[in-house]
Amino acid sequence: MPEPSTSATDSLRAGNRVVAIGIAAIVAILALAAVLLFVNLPDANAFNARVEQIFAQNNALTSASDIKLLEILAQSGTAFSDVLASYRVVIFVLLVFATGLLIASLVFLVTIIAQNRRISAIQATGIQVSSLVISRAENMVYLNSLGFKLTEAAIETLSALAEARMDDDILSGADLEAVITGKSAADCDEAAGATRIKRLRDTLGNQLVSELLVKNIARRGYMLAIDKSVIRMD
Repeated sequence: MPEPSTSATDSLRAGNRVVAIGIAAIVAILALAAVLLFVNLPDANAFNARVEQIFAQNNALTSASDIKLLEILAQSGTAFSDVLASYRVVIFVLLVFATGLLIASLVFLVTIIAQNRRISAIQATGIQVSSLVISRAENMVYLNSLGFKLTEAAIETLSALAEARMDDDILSGADLEAVITGKSAADCDEAAGATRIKRLRDTLGNQLVSELLVKNIARRGYMLAIDKSVIRMD
């Protein structure tokens, strides 16, 4: 027992390290991209400085029309500066959004991988059932802490499987039909029992629960894949 516990703890720590390293890498890459982008953006006052340089190098531009042109260029430079400043804000917001989106994607990806591993482990080992209570009066089955409302036919099917499991028996489709109907197994159809199993699984609803709870053993029949000591019938 200690080895699986240690392995699970190590796996959890390894997963946390992967998430932390991934988040740090995303933040570092986007921060570097932001620095390079902002460094290479033109200065907001570059246009105004160029206009001032033009008029400083041309002393002959002293007429009213030249002064008017200077004012228009200066206003254009101011507008350019405002637009460039707004672009900086937009770029910053987009970078923050991209960072959050990538971090969320990484977390979701790791979560999905972890869930897939858990489902694979469950599929490999079966459902760990600590209690299975079948209440015929209520047409309910209580699986651990989960309650399932079943039809009367589904309850009969599950009860027959539970009784067979307590006797370490495996029921074929014909045997199952015989137990429920009281007929001889030779007079029952294999397909009828298989239909009852399918309806039971459909009634349980949760595919993972139903497929793992009711095992189909090739060329032998059906059985409940749980410890018989946890079964109780009311």
